[in-house]
Amino acid sequence: MLLLRRCCHHVPPRRAAPLLPAIHRVAMSSAPASPSATPSSSPAAEYHCRTKHSLTAGYARGPGRLDWANQPNPFLRFSPSPATPLPNPPPPAPVPYPALFHAPPPPPRPLSLDSLSDLLFHSLALSAWKSAGASTWSLRVNPSSGNLHPTEAHVLFEDPREPSRLVLSHYAPRDHLLEARATLSAGDRSALLPRPATAVLALSSVFWREAWKYGERALRYCNHDVGHALAAVALAAATLGWDARLLDGLSDQDLGRLVGVDKGCPAPAPADKIKMVSGKKGPAPWVERQHPDCALLLFSAGSEEPEVDYGRMSDALREFDELEWVGKANALSKDHVVWDVIYKTAEAVKKHQPMPGEGFSVSPWNTSSKLSEGLYKDLTAQEVVRRRRSAVDMDGEHVMGKEEFYQILLHCLPSGEVSPGGRQGPQSALPFRVLPWDAEVHAALFVHRVSGLPKGLYFLVRNEEHFDTLRHAMRQDFEWARPEGCPDGLPLYRLMKGDCQRLAMQISCMQDIASHGCFSLGMIARFEPVLDDKGEWMYPRLFWETGVLGQVLYLEAHAVGISATGIGCYFDDAVHEVLGLKDLEFQSLYHFTVGAPVVDRRIMSLPAYPGPGIDA
Repeated sequence: MLLLRRCCHHVPPRRAAPLLPAIHRVAMSSAPASPSATPSSSPAAEYHCRTKHSLTAGYARGPGRLDWANQPNPFLRFSPSPATPLPNPPPPAPVPYPALFHAPPPPPRPLSLDSLSDLLFHSLALSAWKSAGASTWSLRVNPSSGNLHPTEAHVLFEDPREPSRLVLSHYAPRDHLLEARATLSAGDRSALLPRPATAVLALSSVFWREAWKYGERALRYCNHDVGHALAAVALAAATLGWDARLLDGLSDQDLGRLVGVDKGCPAPAPADKIKMVSGKKGPAPWVERQHPDCALLLFSAGSEEPEVDYGRMSDALREFDELEWVGKANALSKDHVVWDVIYKTAEAVKKHQPMPGEGFSVSPWNTSSKLSEGLYKDLTAQEVVRRRRSAVDMDGEHVMGKEEFYQILLHCLPSGEVSPGGRQGPQSALPFRVLPWDAEVHAALFVHRVSGLPKGLYFLVRNEEHFDTLRHAMRQDFEWARPEGCPDGLPLYRLMKGDCQRLAMQISCMQDIASHGCFSLGMIARFEPVLDDKGEWMYPRLFWETGVLGQVLYLEAHAVGISATGIGCYFDDAVHEVLGLKDLEFQSLYHFTVGAPVVDRRIMSLPAYPGPGIDA
């Protein structure tokens, strides 16, 4: 049977005790913002406040208990459809892990089934099977909240065996194969795959997979997962000498046509029916529909910039309605529970058209500074991504070196490091260069065990144009002092000294894993101004950015020989109170912890796929 693993970062926590001050006089002193205080004109802000966990008001609405009989199938298949097994494992082309950040990408590999297999094997494939007693479950290269995996991938590419046609395929990770859903003439290539583009990879989400466990808060977690997948694909592409960039000028309707949300999938439900059945158990197959998230253009790194014309691309995608689509989606559950606010909000935050003047551009490839040799284990990038795991417990003892800590944070910067003028500029370093907007997410760090660095609360400013606004919005007694030995290009600031282990645990839904690592953090996004300036459609994109950042933290931790895990359960406004944030200008969107894992020896590990490989 398939078993949902207990994920420490999302288990329903025990009843919260009053939060005690842990860093001098920083403490909870005011009630959390109520959902009724949210401006009704912002559906995204309304949903966000409604789905906050609170020390005083309790947790966001959810199922309360797990309905194991209706746990969603994590594997979507379309039958019957032509299947193309991919080489497994793909031919090796190892890239040292540090080279991802400290060197230009290798020469680009041509598109082939081998290179497509390599891309997917090191980004979205299974990484292992786990077994305990009679239960067996799979893990993937890309992490997911609760190991539920709402994210599906679709690839549009020129058929290497028949270059006269383009193929739109769904990726099936369980068997590492492509299911051909539709084909079209390669005469449409210039609009859909402008040279030197290699392929388009689109992501979609099945909200039900997360909502089954997490109820109304599931939309947040689905978008975390999209961000993790974006980073995983961008990093795997870089090992092939390819670049990856969001096609963010496509509308949600365009994306829906690209992934075939109405082709062989459950029909949508009328809006009045969604409201009528909300919170009730029963057959509701339409909740298994895919929600189109985004599309990436893959192209040779360092080549001439692809000439993307969003108008032509949108026109070409309209013709997908007339294609002959094959395959019908398998059912994922017999019964369902509808959480109507998820679907209402997802509809409200759709992007209906490009922003005025929005085009496709590519930033120069930036690399970051290497602090010293020997910080990382002798691993290839491919080994690191496939060995990544989510820790479920940490030892509370391991001490990280200060240089390791600084190096990890340098790789968390959108352009690798701050320029001499003090501005990061566009997101140009891996994997953040996949995102076409300037960084909107920062990190509040709870430092527990880093040698040579005092315990305390620190802050990483990932876009220094926000520095003055952040300093004004946060507690006025914070130090904003540069830590000793901090590299010049790392905008890290100490806010207060002190042991913050208890504080980190309490604001992360009383979970010990937030205090037992070397450090934990909350990702703080510029929130209401972004929604006001750009539109509601930026709401999921802010979570994508946190997922991209989280993926870097995962890989960096594994590359230095420890582990990490994402934390989706935290008391939102308790975090804001610690920092002194009073309104919706900045919001905490995702938490993380990094440290030495405690391994459960009772769990057996099996290869992801039959045959030889690097899985463990």
